[in-house]
Amino acid sequence: MSARLQPLSAFTTHLLSRTRHPTFCNKFETPCFPSFRLVSPQGLLGVVVLSLAAPGTAARRAGAWNYRGWRTGREALPLRLSLLACAPAPAIMAAPLALVLVVAVTVRAALFRSSLAEFISERVEVVSPLSSWKRVVEGLSLLDLGVSPYSGAVFHETPLIIYLFHFLIDYAELVFMITDALTAIALYFAIQDFNKVVFKKQKLLLELDQYAPDVAELIRTPMEMRYIPLKVALFYLLNPYTVLSCVAKSTCAINNTLIAFFILTTIKGSAFLSAIFLALATYQSLYPLTLFVPGLLYLLQRQYIPVKVKSKAFWIFFWEYAMMYMGSLVVIVCLSFFLLSSWDFIPAVYGFILSVPDLTPNIGLFWYFFAEMFEHFSLFFVCVFQINVFFYTIPLAIKLKEHPIFFMFIQIAIISIFKSYPTVGDVALYMAFFPVWNHLYRFLRNIFVLACIIIVCSLLFPVLWHLWIYAGSANSNFFYAITLTFNVGQETTICGLEPKKGSDLEALGLHICWGCQPETGKALRQSTLYPQLFSPF
Repeated sequence: MSARLQPLSAFTTHLLSRTRHPTFCNKFETPCFPSFRLVSPQGLLGVVVLSLAAPGTAARRAGAWNYRGWRTGREALPLRLSLLACAPAPAIMAAPLALVLVVAVTVRAALFRSSLAEFISERVEVVSPLSSWKRVVEGLSLLDLGVSPYSGAVFHETPLIIYLFHFLIDYAELVFMITDALTAIALYFAIQDFNKVVFKKQKLLLELDQYAPDVAELIRTPMEMRYIPLKVALFYLLNPYTVLSCVAKSTCAINNTLIAFFILTTIKGSAFLSAIFLALATYQSLYPLTLFVPGLLYLLQRQYIPVKVKSKAFWIFFWEYAMMYMGSLVVIVCLSFFLLSSWDFIPAVYGFILSVPDLTPNIGLFWYFFAEMFEHFSLFFVCVFQINVFFYTIPLAIKLKEHPIFFMFIQIAIISIFKSYPTVGDVALYMAFFPVWNHLYRFLRNIFVLACIIIVCSLLFPVLWHLWIYAGSANSNFFYAITLTFNVGQETTICGLEPKKGSDLEALGLHICWGCQPETGKALRQSTLYPQLFSPF
């Protein structure tokens, strides 16, 4: 046994000495104690996956096995073990991802050439006053005339965006297709690395035999985890919301790309690149500022630094990451000033986002409420509405400090719901993460009803808009009612995924020490084996 595992071996021996009953590892109920020995330097997981040679019929004949071939009690171990089958699954070949990319690009190219492109680009669900392509074109026209694009009340995008399309205006469709492809690829590799960490967490607890009986069904097998990155890319690229956003040439797609690369660089452990992409995302739409906290928490885990206020290492790393983030943001803002020789973009972009002066209907919560409000009350309620995006960061950071990626997912969903000018492109980004936690769907209440609500609301948006604006047989109350229903459906879905306290928290099994005894988790974190969580396979 390696010397670095010796501190842990004494603890595992103590566990074995306290074991009163053997576990049963095969269909013949042959008693055998679980092995705590690491089977290879690569970290083969000999107690996770059913052997490829073990037929499913044998698992069904073995007795009370669940649908995965796992026992439902404390003895929930695989039917047969195979080191080859239990090894970490290799990365998916590029062919399936390339096929998904080809299909996604083909669908977008076909829609770009269809008569639907103009109709989609005018839909209030797909574009907003911030992300509308027509407003970008208007800003480019003003820039070509030597006039500041922010001189009117039309253009509200950032200076870097307008200068980007100043050179690529003839290739705008290609730019948006490439943007979506880059987002999907970044999410693919981010989730692939995240799954490696999850795999190693499970491996350590299985080696200690410290999973609670009701957590066995939640253990992720490598075969299940192998296809999750591809599913994430598929969910993003072929999501109708993403397709519509791309065809409408909504600049929301660019913001999604920046957030996706922020997630990728954070999971990779690059604090510098993470800070740069977070600064770019904040510069683009302001609200990603709230992703600073989950990004910091994950990087602290990568550095094995405990989240303690009295820890000197915690504060050193906090200030390092904060300075990299703020420095990158200052550089980007100064670059924008040098491009325009003016600070007009600050009130035109960020003041527009925060004050919500344009009450064009959208799928958000602001427009109807402030259209009915007296002017002298608006400032107070704008602050109340805007604080929703930022306020939940604090309690979520306390609740999910050990689960920064899940925290990041929840925060992205909160941004898409409570931002002042949301579009379906914002919704598509967090929906792409649903496959990552597909093993938690069983804890969702009324999942079928919630899915139907979101789908039906998406279909009713254009119907009620037509009845209100063109047919005149409805009014704004109808459209806002379906908007409220859509957002309630999103909120209920997200709240259903959040871990609850007590027994539910143990059953979810999201954390390395959930489902194990507290003293085991403490010993695990203090052992020399814990740093292997973030080492490559």
